[in-house]
Amino acid sequence: MEFQYGESYFGVANFAKSLVELAVQQLSNLNTHKALDLGCATGRASFELARYFDQVTGIDFSARFIQHGVQLAKHKTIHYSMTVEGELMEHKACHLADFKLDAVADKVSFFQGDACNLKEEFSGYDFILAANLIDRLHHPKDFLSDIHRRLNVGGILMLTSPYTWLNEHTPRSEWIGGFKQNAEKFTTLDGLKVLLAPHFEMIDTPRHVEFVIRETQRKFQHSVSEVTLWRRKV
Repeated sequence: MEFQYGESYFGVANFAKSLVELAVQQLSNLNTHKALDLGCATGRASFELARYFDQVTGIDFSARFIQHGVQLAKHKTIHYSMTVEGELMEHKACHLADFKLDAVADKVSFFQGDACNLKEEFSGYDFILAANLIDRLHHPKDFLSDIHRRLNVGGILMLTSPYTWLNEHTPRSEWIGGFKQNAEKFTTLDGLKVLLAPHFEMIDTPRHVEFVIRETQRKFQHSVSEVTLWRRKV
């Protein structure tokens, strides 16, 4: 909740809002009927997308995260606690009105689901955001090979990731990149180009967007995601 709706730290802007602001630059020639936010967590990007799209679907593997999004969409307010140090907690509240998102909340629907095994009903989207998702999937290659079926031809897929491949999340055989192949470095971007080439073309140059996650009052994670945009061609 704090990462998506709380304070900004060390001058780093809100990650979800920054991603949607980047995406908006590509919307001038795009239908804006339906958007999908995969790995939506507690829904900030879903609500931000609802400023521009008629319908937004937010899907996350975590039912707990989804419950927070549902509560925000319904009641426009949610209370949460965060660690200060040790057992000391700070109690906070999030109000969609503070972000001028309360007026678009009724456009957003949240569902629990597995990005690698989506139900058939989740298709026909004009824009799909998968933020910091691929390096936490159990079968990211399957996800990338299937995602075109969820997107209309001409639609845009936005991928972001810090590419922190870990065996605890993704078996080594499923990594998209981050290793040597034929004695040459093979990056995740190289892998994305290969896997997405049959159905997508990359638009714009990759961007780097920072994000900060607070763990305690004095401990933070400061990371950088690479952002790529892909248009479905067939």
